[in-house]
Amino acid sequence: MRQPRQPLAPFDGLWILELDVIDDPERPNSSFREVWRADRLSDLGLPDLGPQQWNVAESPEGTLRGIHAEPWDKLVHVISGEAFAAIVDLRPDSPSAGEVWTGTLDRSVALLVTRGLGNSYQVVSERAAYAYLVNGRWQRGVHYPSVRWNDADLAIDWPIVDDRLSMSAKDRANPTLADHWRTVKG
Repeated sequence: MRQPRQPLAPFDGLWILELDVIDDPERPNSSFREVWRADRLSDLGLPDLGPQQWNVAESPEGTLRGIHAEPWDKLVHVISGEAFAAIVDLRPDSPSAGEVWTGTLDRSVALLVTRGLGNSYQVVSERAAYAYLVNGRWQRGVHYPSVRWNDADLAIDWPIVDDRLSMSAKDRANPTLADHWRTVKG
């Protein structure tokens, strides 16, 4: 794991972690990488994640999940395949509120996404395994802040919008950014 870098977007609370992937020359298609180690992240100046739950979503090409802003921090990593990530600042009092960062995630990159930032991704390879280590626990039936994937105010340029696009009915029904602001600002 190398020194983290903050993305080009003006985000406080989003870090890109470049991982050292060690390929095994004696075994084709074999590798090793360290994705999370508390002392190493602390040495790099990142907040303590204190993980409570580890989630893995496996999906085919075109699957889009998000944009969700659960009340916890997450370390996001694509175990296999590739995903297009879109992170949105949904914190109402943030100087970068409503700003978007996008990038491609693969096995050599992880993101540390802190609470209040909306996390979303779309699988751009044939298949991907998307994992996230979180310091909170998801609960069925609880409403977490979210916004619509195709909100014109966000103008996210999703790579797959043809018949391969797949998402849950719940994500299709997420509110617009303007509706989200009305809800959180009262």
